[in-house]
Amino acid sequence: RTKATNCVNNTTEKQLDQALSDYSPKDAKWDRDRSITQDMSEFLYAVQRYERWAERMDGCTRSVGFGEIMNPETGEIIKKAVETFFCECRHCTMCDGRKALVRMGRFREHLPKIEQEYPKARWILLTLTVPNCPVKELRATLGRMSKAWQRFSQRKHFKPVLGWIRATEVTQEKKRKDYAHPHFHVLMLVPQRMFGKDYVTHAEWLQLWRDCYRDQSITSVDVRSIRGGAMRGAMETLKAFNYSMKVDDLINRTPEWILEYMNQVDHLRFMAGGGVLKDVLKKIDEPMSTEDMLNIDDDNDEPKAKEVIARFTWRPSERRYRMKTKKGD
Repeated sequence: RTKATNCVNNTTEKQLDQALSDYSPKDAKWDRDRSITQDMSEFLYAVQRYERWAERMDGCTRSVGFGEIMNPETGEIIKKAVETFFCECRHCTMCDGRKALVRMGRFREHLPKIEQEYPKARWILLTLTVPNCPVKELRATLGRMSKAWQRFSQRKHFKPVLGWIRATEVTQEKKRKDYAHPHFHVLMLVPQRMFGKDYVTHAEWLQLWRDCYRDQSITSVDVRSIRGGAMRGAMETLKAFNYSMKVDDLINRTPEWILEYMNQVDHLRFMAGGGVLKDVLKKIDEPMSTEDMLNIDDDNDEPKAKEVIARFTWRPSERRYRMKTKKGD
């Protein structure tokens, strides 16, 4: 009897201490993203800057409640996260990535209407660069880029464009560690005639951007058509929504660069839209609820898991979620 009891207790203990990645392998990404959020929080605490952000990130998704639903067609039990706390800090990987996917889902919902209203329209992805700048001058450079874009969008070459969504990306220069590389990614919905009588060559796009930014030293722009229709356009937009600065990339920068970057971009909006896509951008960029950020992979007609049947807690020392907490973690 004693051996049997020990066997049962050991099994129960193992179940209570189960890792999230074992309980739901597809959710192993929670460990990865939460680990990067922990790195950022610890970094900000260590340098004693943005400590309010550090505190919120430290509490972000510490505990995650999971429910289960049954696929009515296959009978498969699907595990779904249904309860947690998101800090919603700008530089939190856990929140930043999920917000991008929520925006993507919202944009995808609008695509059928866009395609119906403009059945012959096509998508173009335009990337506009400027000379790299010291990271301490990033805010001023971004302001200059925005003014240049205003001029750019008023030029006759741009007039046929039906609508656009612009995302800003900033990376660190590899050679000069105190320099930044800001640039725009612009998804444009254009009429068919922009591939005919209103065609704009690569050289014309380049010269147009040089003139509007008022710097003839700019060496390149990138322009490419997106083949495959609206859904392919949506996938390219997902890339744009994930621009600005991925936190897993940001945390690998030098400490001085990270802090100056945060200071320079504080309260700046990195997305804008115009034409027939202006209202679409407003809708996809509306405030998000916790439920929105949890249900990023759900279909609208998919049943929702409500009841929490398993709860996993983040273990900072292990950098894993487990079903049972340890003292001190």
